[in-house]
Formats: sequence, C-alpha cells, structure tokens
Amino acid sequence: MLNIRFASRSDVDDILSLIRAKAEFDGCLHLLKAQEKEIEEAFFSQSPKAEAIVAEIDGKIIGIATFYAIYSTFVAKPGIWLDDLFVYESFRKSGAGAKLVKKLCSIARSRGCGRIDWIVARDNENGRGFYDSLGAQIFEEVRHARLDEFAIDRLIENW
Repeated sequence: MLNIRFASRSDVDDILSLIRAKAEFDGCLHLLKAQEKEIEEAFFSQSPKAEAIVAEIDGKIIGIATFYAIYSTFVAKPGIWLDDLFVYESFRKSGAGAKLVKKLCSIARSRGCGRIDWIVARDNENGRGFYDSLGAQIFEEVRHARLDEFAIDRLIENW
C-alpha cells in the first residue's frame, strides 16, 4: 500500500539516503555535503528552511519531495519551489512520483499558491516525459543561474 505523508524527525536517515541516491542519479555525488545534523536542522528545527513529504510502501520510505515557499511577483501569490523529487529506481513505476506531486499540489492549493516551480535537466528524458504527462510546462528558453558560496564570497570581497 502506497502512502504519502509529511516527513518526521525520525525519517532523517531515510531522507539523507534518498538525497544521496538522487545526487548519484544526477551524477553529482561529489557535491553532496549534507549530513544528518544539517537535514534535521533544515527540516525539523524551530525555524525550518524546507519541508519534505515522503512516499512509503509497507512502512518503507521509497521516495521524497523536498520543497520550500517562494513568492511570484508576476502572479502576486506565494508558490512552492520543488527542490528534489526522487523515487528509488525499483519503485519508479509504482505511482509514487505522481502521488508525491499530487500531494504537493494539494499543499499548494491549501496555502493559496499560484504555482509550483522546479528544474529538470535537459538530458533527463524520463523525468521530462514524466513531468509532461502531469501537465507541467517545461520552459526550454530559461537558463538556471547560480552563485555558489565561493562566488558569493568573492563578489562581496571584490565588489
């Protein structure tokens, strides 16, 4: 039986395992710095930075969606940024991914959100097909930009 629920503090090990598996899937495991302490602080502290919902089958966590609040000046409403959506490969045809997104849509509606945004890699054909099947728009012309910690420090020091 597939169940979708908000993650709890007791899920920290599973959350980190899923994040690690996603980093491997994305080919960037070498960039993963998160440890249990940071996950617990980020999701379950007095002032959490993000939230997570998990998919479980027979009590075993097999998928996750991590997200946080954003605001769109264009639609003048809050939104949700879907940071990570990941389901272990052996459970990808279980419907867990779609149910995680559906639950996220329910959360967005209950919070008065105007949209849910995320990034999908150009070479992730399965992911792109999955998101397309859900009715998501994929904007090819938009480019993701980032200042990492090093760039932030350099800009502050040299501006």
